[in-house]
Amino acid sequence: MLPAALPLLFGAAVAASAPSPVEPTITVAWRDKPPYHYLDNGEEKGYLLARARQVFAQARIPAVFVREPVKRIWANFDNNAHNYCSIGWYMLPERMRVAQYSTPFHIDPPHVVLASHAAEHVVGAHPTLAALLADPTLSIGVVDGVSYGAQLDAMVAGARNQVVRRTVDPAALLRMVAANRVSFMLMDREDWEFASRRDPQLRELDLSTFPDMPPGQTRYIVCSKDVPAATMARLNKAVDGALAAAPRNGPPAGR
Repeated sequence: MLPAALPLLFGAAVAASAPSPVEPTITVAWRDKPPYHYLDNGEEKGYLLARARQVFAQARIPAVFVREPVKRIWANFDNNAHNYCSIGWYMLPERMRVAQYSTPFHIDPPHVVLASHAAEHVVGAHPTLAALLADPTLSIGVVDGVSYGAQLDAMVAGARNQVVRRTVDPAALLRMVAANRVSFMLMDREDWEFASRRDPQLRELDLSTFPDMPPGQTRYIVCSKDVPAATMARLNKAVDGALAAAPRNGPPAGR
């Protein structure tokens, strides 16, 4: 007859030898947005893409990175995608309904205004951004499907300018400004610095700043609601470490 404790010991041995549950792989989607994350001759580049890879590796979260268009990314969240994250997004109420947010991943500098040659004197004559957006003689180019941050989105929504929306990347819209097809556009300063380095002709555009321009927005990693709290906690710890180590929270020196 077996001792009474033997079945318990046997059960414990079986439990110890059983394989631990395999953590599901997270799909991490990123969009083309130089200099944060982009393709250059087929090679994936961008300092926030590199930071994201570091974060998921540091958090020991299995991840596969995929490039997807903006509208597809948010359609995936709207359709309850599983084990799905995306990098570099502003916090907006409509997004919070379908995704959970990490701790801050990156803080942008304030936006700037880029004006066409035909409109630069009129744009520069306005003392504030509010006054500029109230001028019905000017047109503003807007990248459709993305946010400029809650404050700027609201200001653009109430603008009296002719609003020209295009489903293009910011660099393509910048070329429309350079060609005098729209009067001006708003642009992330880091986007502008990257684009102007790659295309010297763009440096001739007029850059304006305004005292009422909203402060730079915070970007986050967003994940589907089914990603467990414990996984998000590990992700957040890694994000905090990466943000603290980032030089001025911007591109590495020499970029």
